[in-house]
Amino acid sequence: MTTTINEIHDEIERLSEVRSELWVALSQGRAQSVVDEIKQLDATLQGLWDQHRAERARIRFGERDNIVRRA
Repeated sequence: MTTTINEIHDEIERLSEVRSELWVALSQGRAQSVVDEIKQLDATLQGLWDQHRAERARIRFGERDNIVRRA
């Protein structure tokens, strides 16, 4: 399944908002479950940003297999 840059970006924005809300909750008192959820969201967001960069590169330069074949 191919995900568009806009879909990836929308998901990044949504998860970033959730993360912001969790940071507010954390500022009111430390809870390990909130810390764990923030760490999970950070990892998910990192993966989404990686996917976003890869999709931008694919659009700009073409499919990875074709690039490797040309090299």
